[in-house]
Amino acid sequence: MFNKQEAIKNLEAIVIAIVLALFIRTFIVQSFFIPSGSMEPTLLPGDYILVNKFIYGVRIPFEGSRLFYHKVPNRGDVIVFIYPKNTSEDFIKRVIGLPGDIVQVTNGKILINNKVLPDPWGYFSKSEPPGFIEAVENFGPVVVPKDSLFVMGDNRNNSEDSRFWGTLPLKNVLGKAFVIYFSWDRDASSLAKKVRWPRIGRWIQ
Repeated sequence: MFNKQEAIKNLEAIVIAIVLALFIRTFIVQSFFIPSGSMEPTLLPGDYILVNKFIYGVRIPFEGSRLFYHKVPNRGDVIVFIYPKNTSEDFIKRVIGLPGDIVQVTNGKILINNKVLPDPWGYFSKSEPPGFIEAVENFGPVVVPKDSLFVMGDNRNNSEDSRFWGTLPLKNVLGKAFVIYFSWDRDASSLAKKVRWPRIGRWIQ
């Protein structure tokens, strides 16, 4: 027998759950999938990550302004952001240059304000054509504008980043990547090997 009051209660519970899930996804934490190798070896294609969307302040969707804005990304943070050249896409890169920094790349070494930046994250593949390698291993100098960041992929020779499309407006930053919660190797030879168990639960540094 249909119970109207019970149906209303169930509907209310579903609506509340949906609203809560959307609130958490929009303002607190969100899942992202890594489709490419631009952040190798830190992140691999097939990694599923969680992003803290509260750490830099609550971003107002579509507008880009923030509430509770208490800090900017630090150098070395791995961030997810709205791609400036196509706002329908989200990218993930590492923060290299902060507002006011002079950024230069010379023979693969990153210089910040004319000093070599310790770069434990950088990986340089030699699989790309020599001309391409020359283009990405020697860049700048450029000055990072106010309210902007200079970002690069950890896979230095296989990353479309600030060396190609310019600096990133701070308003485009969605949050900081902090953990890998699942990893799937679609190229593995067997089903048993497709799940990268050692990567699950790994903190992103």
